[in-house]
Amino acid sequence: MNAGRTARERARAELTEEIKTAARQQLATVGAEALSLRAVSRELGMVSSALYRYFASRDELLTALIIDAYDALGTAAEGAATGGDPVDEWIAIYAAVREWARAHPQEYALIYGSPISGYQAPQTTVQPASRVPLLLLDLLQRAHAAGQLTPPADAPAPTGALAQQTEILVALAPGLPPAVLVRAIIAWTQLFGMISFELFGQLVGSMDPADEFFTSASRQMAAFLGLS
Repeated sequence: MNAGRTARERARAELTEEIKTAARQQLATVGAEALSLRAVSRELGMVSSALYRYFASRDELLTALIIDAYDALGTAAEGAATGGDPVDEWIAIYAAVREWARAHPQEYALIYGSPISGYQAPQTTVQPASRVPLLLLDLLQRAHAAGQLTPPADAPAPTGALAQQTEILVALAPGLPPAVLVRAIIAWTQLFGMISFELFGQLVGSMDPADEFFTSASRQMAAFLGLS
């Protein structure tokens, strides 16, 4: 009986992956807004009622795809975290995030592109979405503890509403000066802004191809944070 349940679970897991693969293909052709369970079921030769036993709604399928994308991106970034020289590690993480985005543009657009009409991301997406920023904060904490991070003299301490917003980061990365935490958020948003510019064609005619620009920017962000 146990073996039978295991086989059923395995079959369900395999079909779930087939559904998500078909949905990713649909993302590439029609985009997230037009993602349709009925179209996915037709692609797989299933009746739509059978597919609804795996994903109860379009939003549930979108959530699964979003979590998978965040986790794949997090795994790629974490694989570049060598624990060695902090500047080299910072640049390597930036490069790994960019390489993943360039290899998976539809999935990148799903998590960092335009919001999907009518879709509200559930709490289950928060932890996967946090993997890259938490990785960067961990790098900064390790560098700070090793004396390889010196807060720049021109980094102002946050005040007012910005100071209140920074408090959650203080809890996530104890020991890091608030001024560095603010700069960490600037560097994080700069990373994904730069990738979005590249993927969505905003660098054409200026910094395209963007390899040298990207490497230079990531090194300058490391200096902006005080890494040495």
